[in-house]
Amino acid sequence: MTFSASSPISFVRTAVDGEIAGFVARRRAQLLEIGSELAPIVDALEAMLAGGKRLRPAFCYWGWRGAGGDDVPGIHAAAASLEFLQACALIHDDVIDNSDTRRGLPATHKRLEALHERSGWSGSAEAFGRGAAILIGDLCLAWSEDLYQSSGLGLEALRAGRTPFDAMRTEVMAGQYLDMLEQVREGGGVEATLRVMHYKAAKYTVERPLHLGAALAGRYGDLAPVYTAYGLPLGVAFQLRDDILGVFGDPEQTGKPAGDDLREGKRTLIVAETLERAGAADRAEFLRRLGDPALGAEQVEWMRGVAEDCGALAACERRIDDYAAQATAALETGRLDDTARSPLADLVVAATARKH
Repeated sequence: MTFSASSPISFVRTAVDGEIAGFVARRRAQLLEIGSELAPIVDALEAMLAGGKRLRPAFCYWGWRGAGGDDVPGIHAAAASLEFLQACALIHDDVIDNSDTRRGLPATHKRLEALHERSGWSGSAEAFGRGAAILIGDLCLAWSEDLYQSSGLGLEALRAGRTPFDAMRTEVMAGQYLDMLEQVREGGGVEATLRVMHYKAAKYTVERPLHLGAALAGRYGDLAPVYTAYGLPLGVAFQLRDDILGVFGDPEQTGKPAGDDLREGKRTLIVAETLERAGAADRAEFLRRLGDPALGAEQVEWMRGVAEDCGALAACERRIDDYAAQATAALETGRLDDTARSPLADLVVAATARKH
């Protein structure tokens, strides 16, 4: 996803990137004191952290501003801590899904697998890469906590933020498990898929970061309902747009091969809608091909055609429009500081745009 220089995400990105870079530099020195062999670990982590949309820090920051918080360094550091949680989730997700790439680059476990191969070490390069990636993900989770606690915000504010911060970490792990479960149960349908999106995407990407910003500013009680009414529909819409791009997206924009979600067999909402709407013969063939890592371009194109012809794609687009309208309507409240109202409205557009 790309944004203009004046977007509400770009406004936050520079400060957040600076916090991340400074924190990693300090931790790099700490790890290298343990042993120079740890340098590739920090390199892999820096490569992961260098990309990303910075959505969660942006929602945290504007949640803070919407609660009347000032533009102070502490909120940028607290918001940046969410990028380490995101890095943990993505690194582990790529291991679980056996994904080769992330943002157009080798996934962390593949990067460490290649290190093993180049070094001529004994044993399985694949097992080494996966094990190292799991540890790097765990390190990200620990560093997320460290950066949050050392953000420089007051102890009272940090204590108030614990409720959404802790809930966010629990919910994303629970959502990840539900996602894994749906892959193997094969039959949950649209409602089951929406439940996964609710916890793995909507609450984690939008609602909880907004809640965190409000809590840090001391206004969790009165703004949490507003941010929930805005954040949950927008979070589902954002994930749904991402899922559509996983099937129909341009590899130059997504950083992944065309149709890679189909090869991985992801039970996204567009897949669930296709399986509910397609005729029996097409449904059976779609299911047979779903999850085949050897899918060629023609097979992917056929699956795209089924999703489009049966109305699944159009149904998902309608859902995105409806969810975006719900999120926009939630901003029509006097509880929000006007500083954040326009940026939050712009984030609805940015998160649901057809090309990003």
